[in-house]
Amino acid sequence: MGLREDLIDLRRDLHRHPEIGLDLPGTQRRVLAALDGLPLEVRTGTGLSSVTAVLRGGRPGPVVLLRGDMDALPVTEPADAPFASTVPGVMHACGHDLHTAGLVGAARLLAERRDELTGDVVFMFQPGEEGYDGAGLMIAEGVLEAAGRPADAAYGLHVVAAGFPRGVFACRPGPLMSASAGLFVRVAGAGGHGSAPHDARDPIPAACEMVTALQTMVGRRFSPFEPVVVTVGAFHAGTLRNVIPDEAEFSATVRTFSAAAAAQIERDSVRVCEGIAAAHGLDVDVRFEPEYPVTVNDAAEFDFVAGTVTDMFGAGRFQRMEHPDPGSEDFSRVLERVPGAYLFLGAAGGDDHTVMPDNHSPRAVFDDSVLHDGAVLLAELAKRRLSRGDS
Repeated sequence: MGLREDLIDLRRDLHRHPEIGLDLPGTQRRVLAALDGLPLEVRTGTGLSSVTAVLRGGRPGPVVLLRGDMDALPVTEPADAPFASTVPGVMHACGHDLHTAGLVGAARLLAERRDELTGDVVFMFQPGEEGYDGAGLMIAEGVLEAAGRPADAAYGLHVVAAGFPRGVFACRPGPLMSASAGLFVRVAGAGGHGSAPHDARDPIPAACEMVTALQTMVGRRFSPFEPVVVTVGAFHAGTLRNVIPDEAEFSATVRTFSAAAAAQIERDSVRVCEGIAAAHGLDVDVRFEPEYPVTVNDAAEFDFVAGTVTDMFGAGRFQRMEHPDPGSEDFSRVLERVPGAYLFLGAAGGDDHTVMPDNHSPRAVFDDSVLHDGAVLLAELAKRRLSRGDS
């Protein structure tokens, strides 16, 4: 069986057995088995089920890091899907099974050419990308220095079930994906009977006013050329229609594309909520919790990635993105410390990517025919970057 078929088999095995978060023992075992026999220095994480593997090149030189995330989502997959998840309520709805298999493929390809490499390659198999900051934890455990010296460049890719044609690589210099944060607000008043609101301190109207004021704030405090997104996804208050509750609470996701905007939205969102609460004579607890920073591609590394894709697959297989993606990604933590680039790979499971369900949908379908090209590109990026030197 060839590499292409091996990677498809591995991806489908991972898809049938998804795991969530930082503890992925089954996934870790499958990765270790897939790497077995390769000339790698392998270690596993202590606080999470990570796998870090180092390939020593035939001659000294720089260090290149390649990353693939491994965790799934708490999403229920339709039972009739091909090679469907066997774990109730858990699904690889974001394509990380392809990322893991693709990184295994890159390791195998580079191991075959080990003697030609001028430098070392670190393979970062990461749990916990979906909200657990697995990249940050792996960095704390030393993944960026796994080769014995700091990584000089870092690359990764993310498959998408919609948005780009199947087989097309997409990227942009500078901000590629947004920073994310959480806004958590609890408004405390004094409950009472719904027929006599003047005898209570109703937290619901004030909380509703905060929600609308946050939207107004974005439009009036930020330049239209500085994208900011505040989406309230949860709002909870009360039990009965004629009872004024003591409390109301809501939470929002916040997306920004620069450090300056992230700092401003934190300051202003807290001020808005506190000001409205004070105007209504209510107490409020506001927590703004930063999550992931902006994913920023180094300009020179973007040019290198774009040139490599075009050279290998042709100009028609590369698309320069006009705008960043409003999703967030903890590979941003790697790119904060190491120059590199992250890119997307179209993997739509249908002919028209514009109508396919997107990542995180239970109906998302990823075509594993793109696996081989993704693995080949990662391997070639590492090989060419090592050959260039510049450690």
